[in-house]
Amino acid sequence: MSDYYVKRLAVPLPLSEASVIMEHALRIGQENDMLPLTVAVLDAGGNLLAFKREDGSGIMRGDIAIGKAWGALGMGISSRTIRERLGNRPAFQGALSAASQGRFIPVPGGVLICSADDTVIGAVGISGDASDKDEYCAIEAVKAAGLRSHPESPADNWWDAVL
Repeated sequence: MSDYYVKRLAVPLPLSEASVIMEHALRIGQENDMLPLTVAVLDAGGNLLAFKREDGSGIMRGDIAIGKAWGALGMGISSRTIRERLGNRPAFQGALSAASQGRFIPVPGGVLICSADDTVIGAVGISGDASDKDEYCAIEAVKAAGLRSHPESPADNWWDAVL
């Protein structure tokens, strides 16, 4: 008789934590009367772990949310930081978009998910409202799951900028 069995893989960002992030982000949006949100949580390899699109959220929002998270993972920095660093480098932005097969959205709303030792274990991308509001929901949702976010807080005076 064979001694064959399947080994379990290490999972630094389990589905249970991804689900907490996703649900908390949606709750923040609803509590703050935001437009319908779409939330995507990716593992460190860029694989989709959790996804929800609220009723009324546009059909492109899923691709945008995934692109924000995927871009953050691909560059190792938040999508807000990508926008700030590449704002005056459109050729490089175009090259990144081509290299990522269009999965690169350089606007706020893509936040890295980090473990206690600051290792990146995934990313969350949110789309649906103003990008700064999307980012706020992502940051707060990561914290609610007991993890660290990058960035750790929204841009200064972000709420004033979007009201």
